[in-house]
Amino acid sequence: MSPIIKADSKSEYYFEERCYITELLNTSSEPDLSVARARVEPGVTTALHRVIGTAEKYFILSGSGEMEIDGQPVGTVYPGDMVLIPPGQTQRITNTGSEDLIFLCFCTPRFEPGNYQAV
Repeated sequence: MSPIIKADSKSEYYFEERCYITELLNTSSEPDLSVARARVEPGVTTALHRVIGTAEKYFILSGSGEMEIDGQPVGTVYPGDMVLIPPGQTQRITNTGSEDLIFLCFCTPRFEPGNYQAV
């Protein structure tokens, strides 16, 4: 694998979680980390879900939203904020702004679809 992963080789797709995902890094050759760009449209709340055995970290790039972890509201997020989500805890985010909420999602170990559970 090349040490440079070109941005133009990635494409956005709609995910069942009610958001758009661009996989930036998710390969078995890098099992310890995956990185995705998520985009949530205004007024949308992502589906309540958990990722078994995987910690997630959201880094907010633009927009604003309300974050919920393990059934509890944890606060409003803005650009530059980092959200730490422990493995297996339920989570969802609501775009409360008038523009798309965009964030990077870092998963450790890497995200695997079999570990995703809708709640």
